[in-house]
This record gives sequence, structure tokens and C-alpha cells, in this order.
Amino acid sequence: MIISFRSLYLKIFLWFWVAMIIINVVLFAAFALTRPTPTRRSFRDLAQTGPNAQRAAEAYEQSGPAALTATLQAIEKAGGASATFFNETGTELSGRAVPPRAQELSAKAVETRDIEFNFDENTLVARPVVSANGQLYIYVAHITRPPFQPSLQSLGMRLLVILVIGGIFCYWLARYLATPLFKLRTTTNELAEGNLGARVSTKLAKRRDEVGQLGRDFNAMAERLEGMVKAQQRLLGDISHELRSPLARLGVALGLARQRSGAEANGALDRIERESDNLNEMISQLLALTRLESGTDGRKRTEVDLTALVREVVHDADYEARSVNRSVQVVSSDNCSINGVEELLRSAVENVVRNAVRYTPEGTAVEVALRKQNGNGDNFAVISVRDRGKGVPAEALEKIFRPFYRTEDARDRQSGGGTGLGLAITERAVRMHGGSVQATNAADGGLSIEMRLNLNPHLSV
Repeated sequence: MIISFRSLYLKIFLWFWVAMIIINVVLFAAFALTRPTPTRRSFRDLAQTGPNAQRAAEAYEQSGPAALTATLQAIEKAGGASATFFNETGTELSGRAVPPRAQELSAKAVETRDIEFNFDENTLVARPVVSANGQLYIYVAHITRPPFQPSLQSLGMRLLVILVIGGIFCYWLARYLATPLFKLRTTTNELAEGNLGARVSTKLAKRRDEVGQLGRDFNAMAERLEGMVKAQQRLLGDISHELRSPLARLGVALGLARQRSGAEANGALDRIERESDNLNEMISQLLALTRLESGTDGRKRTEVDLTALVREVVHDADYEARSVNRSVQVVSSDNCSINGVEELLRSAVENVVRNAVRYTPEGTAVEVALRKQNGNGDNFAVISVRDRGKGVPAEALEKIFRPFYRTEDARDRQSGGGTGLGLAITERAVRMHGGSVQATNAADGGLSIEMRLNLNPHLSV
């Protein structure tokens, strides 16, 4: 795998590497700063063994053992390290107590004529020194090394340093990686909700790592998707518009055929007229759907009384439903109004109600309810329509709002009812008013469709 210098993989590696280096440097500095004083002083004492050995040799040869003892005591008082002084035969000359293994280390220094060390418990340093008279002496420094036992506070401070430094770097690393992905997710949701103009920001797309490449690929995909959808919408609009003319001529020809034909042709001509009407309705709905999806529906918004609108739709639908032994009734109705396009809202409610009348069994009623709800500071109008039919399969509940989607094609075609566009128009019209539509199967049978409209002025668009 070839790794680019600007790749996200390399950046993650470098971030962790730098974090590890900085944490180790900080720990080393904290360790050095919190070490007790005696340990640091021991290095200084070790460096002073040479001058101290020379002073001891001069004091012994000039003034004897008493002067040597006084010199060693002065050295211990000034530096904190005790010392003994041996001749080359291994005899201690100052009369001081000999530390364990000091005599052995002295003999070894005589043999090697070099500095010798012993680090068993405390540091012993045996340094050979030759006096002005040419005599060999061994100066043995006993440097106390207290055991280093860090306190609980010191350990806690170091742990805190590790957590803070590691936390800071991990936070910025997570922020660096997650922020562009969060923005990309937000843009993806906008595109999924129907905003075909949603694009990743220029700043993110200009990045030269994998995230930037993903942003550029997303923008290219969104542009292609937007172009395809708009092309499809234009095609539907053009076809629907062009079909109006031959349908109008077909209607004129049908009228002439009725005048010139006998009674035996009436059945066939009636069938032609019904199919022409169905085709004309489908074209009208296609044009309406195309205008809604393309955003070219320029009708003005006014204050719409939803309560009156729902009652009018129910009254008209009930009148038609009674001819087929069905009924439509309002089971609850709250007073509420919305700023919107009355024709679109009426079409949205009417399409759902007529669809319910078509599928509810004979002798049953379609129930319509209008309720006002409050939630999270917003006011909503919820219009629910429920039939008593068989419902739809669970996997089709979201698909029924797609254009031309049918769950029972054979029955629809035989009955001649429905174009497969009514619920699609409802979904687009409700979405244009800042709302949403949801279909569910009722527990005791039937399909329930709920239209949720936001009544807040700044959202009712």
C-alpha cells in the first residue's frame, strides 16, 4: 500500500508518535524535578573525590594522622560524604571506622592504579592519589544514597500529567477526524431529505487527505444525482404537457363518434371515455407532482383554517362514499390554522381520505382526526386518516409515498382506482409546509396515515 505524505493514515500515526514523545519528555522532566536533593548531591560529591584525595594526602604527609582526620572531617562537613584514607598496604591511616568492603575496594585500586566503584547499597569510590613525595594512597569516599521512594503526591502528579497530556492530544485528534465527518453526515442527511442542492463545504473539499477526497466524491455524486432527478422531472413535465393535446383531440373525436354511432357502440365509447378521464387525471397529477418537486409551484401562502378545510374534505368524501356503502366521519377536531397554500393542503388531505375510502370494506367508516399538539416549544397540527382495510406489508409502509408505487397492482388495475400518485403528491405538499407524513398499520386492522404540520410561523413555509 502506497502511503501519501498527506494521507489520513500518516497523520494519525504522526499524531500518536508526537504525543508519545511529548509524554515521555514531560515524564522525564517531572522525574528529574521531583527527585530528592541527596541524590543530586551525590553526583557533585563524586566529582569532588579527586581534589579531596589530594588535600588528604598533603595533610597526612605534612602534619600526620591528626591533620588527616581533621581534613576528612572538614570534607564530610562541607560535602556530606564521609571518607577513609589507606596506604598501598591497605592500612587505614586516619583511624576512622572503615565502611564494609572499603578495604577490599582500596586493594583493588592499588592493583589497578585506577578509580574503582562499588554500588551494592551505597556508593563507594576508591581513588588512587600519588603525593608529592611519590607515595601511593587510596582515598575511599563513602557517598550515601538514600533509597528513592516517591510520595503518593508525586506519583499522583505524574499520573495527572500523563492523563492531561494524553487527553489533550486525543481530544484534538478526535476533533480533527470527527468534525469533517460530522459535517459530511449533516450534508448527507440534507440530501436524503430532498435538498438536492446540498453540498460539502469548499473548505472540507479542498483538504488533500482521504476526507477531502470523500467530500469531493460526495459533491460529484450529488451533482450527478441532482442532474438526473431534474432531467427526470423535466421529462415527466414535458410528456405530461404534450399528452394534453392528443387527449383533447380524443375527447372531440369521442363526441363525434357518439353522434354518428348507434346504441350498440355506447358501451365501448363509455369505456373509452372512462379511460380518457383516468389518463387526463393522471396527467394532471403528474404535472402537479412535477411542479412540487421542482419548486416551481408559485402559489401564494395565506392563513388557512385547517379545521374548516378538514371538515369540507370529509363532507365531500362522505357524500361520495355513501354511494358505495361506506362513510367518512370526523372523530375529533381541534381549532388550528396554518400559513400555507390552501389548494395544496386540500389536495394533500383529500388524496389520503379518498385513498382510505377506496380500500376500507363496505359497511365501515374512515375515521379522520385533527389534533393540536405541543412539543419542544413547537405547535403541531396532526391530521390522521384511518381505514378498516387490510393495511399494507410492513416493508411497504415507507414506499407507498413513492410515485406509481402499488402494493396490490392486480386489484388496482381491475378496479380502475388510483393512479399511484395521490400519496406522493400528499408527501410533497406536506413537506413543502415543513411537515412530515407517516403510515402505520393499526393494531386492530387497517392503515393509518398521519400528516404532521408545524404551526410555528417561522417554520410554516
